[in-house]
Amino acid sequence: MLDPALIKNEPERIREMLDARAVRFDLDALITLDRERRKAIAVAEGLRARRNRMGAEISKAKKDGRDASHIIERMGRMSAELDEADGRCGRTEADYMRMARSVPNVIDKSVPVGATGAANVTARSWGGVPEFGFKPKNHVDVAEALNLVDLKRAAKTAGSRFYYLGGDLVRLNYALARLALDFLSGRGYRPVQPPYMIKRGAMEGAIIADDFEEAIYKIDGEDLYMIGTSEHAIAAMHSDEILEGGKLPLRYAGISPCFRKEAGAHGRDQKGIFRVHQFEKIEQFVFARPEESWAEHERMLRAAEEFYRMLGIPHRVVLLSSGDMGKVSAKTYDIEAWMAGQNAYREIVSCSNCLEYQARRLKIRFRDRTNDQTAYVHTLNGTLVATTRVLVAIMEDFQTPDGHVTIPDALRPYMGGQKEI
Repeated sequence: MLDPALIKNEPERIREMLDARAVRFDLDALITLDRERRKAIAVAEGLRARRNRMGAEISKAKKDGRDASHIIERMGRMSAELDEADGRCGRTEADYMRMARSVPNVIDKSVPVGATGAANVTARSWGGVPEFGFKPKNHVDVAEALNLVDLKRAAKTAGSRFYYLGGDLVRLNYALARLALDFLSGRGYRPVQPPYMIKRGAMEGAIIADDFEEAIYKIDGEDLYMIGTSEHAIAAMHSDEILEGGKLPLRYAGISPCFRKEAGAHGRDQKGIFRVHQFEKIEQFVFARPEESWAEHERMLRAAEEFYRMLGIPHRVVLLSSGDMGKVSAKTYDIEAWMAGQNAYREIVSCSNCLEYQARRLKIRFRDRTNDQTAYVHTLNGTLVATTRVLVAIMEDFQTPDGHVTIPDALRPYMGGQKEI
C-alpha cells in the first residue's frame, strides 16, 4: 500500500496516477475517511490524557486523606467515553485501511502513459522472425500429432484449460525447470520451494484483494488460497521482520506450481496450453534497498533476456503502459516470445518493481548496523520461465518439416543428450 502521508499531502499526484492507470477509485471518500480517522484518534488521545490526569488527582486526594469519590465517578464516565472513542477509532481505522489497501501503486516517470496495451513501447528485439520452408503449425497440432498433449481427456477429467502432458514433453517441462534453477543459482539466487497454499493475510500483502478474488482459488472452509505464483508466498516469507541491511539484496529463485482461475480470459488463448489453470514456474524475487531497486530491476530483466537467448527463442522486450501493467507494480517489462505457429509475439515473462508497496503491507523493513532507524525494503519480481508457455514457443519455433521438434541445445544435457522429439 501507499504511504498514508502521500495520500494526505499529495492527493493530486494520486489522482494523476489513477487517471493514468484508467482506474476508477473514490479518492475523495478515502480522504474523508482519513480526516475522520485522524479526528477520532485525536479525540481518543484527548480523553485518555484527561483520564490519566484524573487518575493522578485520585491518587493525590487519597494520599492527602481527601474524599475522591466525585473524581472516581467522573473518571468512570470518562472511561465509558474513552471506550466509545476507542471503538470509533477502530472502526474508522479499519474502514480506512480496507479502502487504502485498494489504491494502486505510484507509477515511475519512465512508464508510458496510456489506458491500454496500445501505448506499450518495444524497447528491443532479439532473434528476428524465423523463416520456415513450410507453413508452421500451431503447438496443438504439433503436440497432438506426437501424442504429447491430451486436451480432450483433460477436459473430461477436470474441465477446460487443463491438460495432460505426455512422454518427452513431460521430460522437457522438467528440463526447463532444472535449467532455470541452475541458471539462477549460478547468478546468486537462493532456490526456494514455498508453500503452495497461503493465508489470506499473506496473499493480501502481495496483491490487492479485489484482484485476487477473481484470479486465485480458495480452499473451501479454510483460511487458505492456492498460490498463483511463488511471488505471493516469497513476498510474505519475511513479513513482520526487520532485515539486516548489509545482507541486501536477498535474491530468491522460487519454484512452484501455479494455480489461476483465469477469470475474464474467455475467448483468448483458449486452445492449447498457453493460458491454463495450472503450470510450473521459476520466479525471480528480490528484496532490495530502495536506492538499489532500479538497478536490480534491470538486472532481473537482463537475466531473463540471457535465458531466452540461451534457449534460442526469438523475443522482444516491451515496457508496459500505465494502464496495462498490474496495480501493484510501479514499472513492468514484459518479454514476448515469437510463436511461429500463431504468427505473433506472446508474453512469456513479466518483470516488475513494486517499490515499497508490498513491503509496507507486509511490514518488512531493514536496518543497518550503524543506524538504528529502519526503512521499508523494495520488492521486485520477474518470471524466468513459466514452463507451459515456453513449451508452446519451443514446439512452434523449433518444429521440423517432418513434424518433429528440435530440442534447444541448452536443454539437451537435461534430456540425456536427446536432440529431437
